[in-house]
Amino acid sequence: MRHFLTSADLTRDGALTLFQLTADLKHRWKAGRRGAPLAGRTLALIFEKPSLRTRVTLEVGIIQLGGRAVYLSGAEIGLGTRESAPDVARNLSRWVDGIAARVYAHATVEALARHATVPVINGLSDFEHPCQALADFFTLSERGLDLGAMRLAWIGDGNNVCHSVIQLGARLGASIVVACPPGYEPDPRVVDAIRRHGGRLEITEDASRAAAGADVIYTDVWTSMGQEAERARRQEAFSRYQVNETIVGFAKPAVLVMHCLPAHRGEEITDAVLDGPHSIVLDQAENRLHVQKAVILTLLGGSLDDV
Repeated sequence: MRHFLTSADLTRDGALTLFQLTADLKHRWKAGRRGAPLAGRTLALIFEKPSLRTRVTLEVGIIQLGGRAVYLSGAEIGLGTRESAPDVARNLSRWVDGIAARVYAHATVEALARHATVPVINGLSDFEHPCQALADFFTLSERGLDLGAMRLAWIGDGNNVCHSVIQLGARLGASIVVACPPGYEPDPRVVDAIRRHGGRLEITEDASRAAAGADVIYTDVWTSMGQEAERARRQEAFSRYQVNETIVGFAKPAVLVMHCLPAHRGEEITDAVLDGPHSIVLDQAENRLHVQKAVILTLLGGSLDDV
């Protein structure tokens, strides 16, 4: 793996290898084993969008591995306006050991990867959020779920997080059902690729049907960053897709409820569910740190022996 731009960059075995590395890194950190396998290495963080989890976990992750982070806001760089993505990639490649980018257009992170001579990590684009999906499925495996036998219901918008989750889930053998209103389905290219490779994926308009017998229910905001002008229309379109106690009642008794955060409480999910006994949202958030450390260590060539 040269870069990590999409869940499609991973095979099943590749994902499971990263999960094992993540588990080892998490265990060693909590046991007080604070090695520095990436001492002297630097990760550039390019952020066109605001962030809590992605920025903190990437920055803390490289620090915990012994390296350093350099934060660059969109205003400082002006990707595509003040300076082109290829020029940014070429320059940064002379100074840093890796680049993590949180951008609006997926084409931007692709351009960075094409022109960089160092690894590039997608910290979110309008098309995918692969680090989130890795943390999600690591969290489920940590909870003891059989990833190849479980049923995951995605309820809501077929957005960037959805793309990453359903692609990685399909690679791991999960049965996936996406429930969304007409016109808000996942990108047909993602759906076709999953089905072409034998993935088990169903698209429906019925949220209760999707939740029926589910081991996992996953939702995300109805209006993502950059879609604020569509808020009223989306609120109306998704009004029947709220993850509430009624929807959770259709799933298995031990169902786990996931959300990548931040949540719009009272819209796509209720307080009772988000803060309830089925929710594992904080476990997901914590594991962003550990899974991204595994990605960084893998791409930058560090050794677990030094942790």
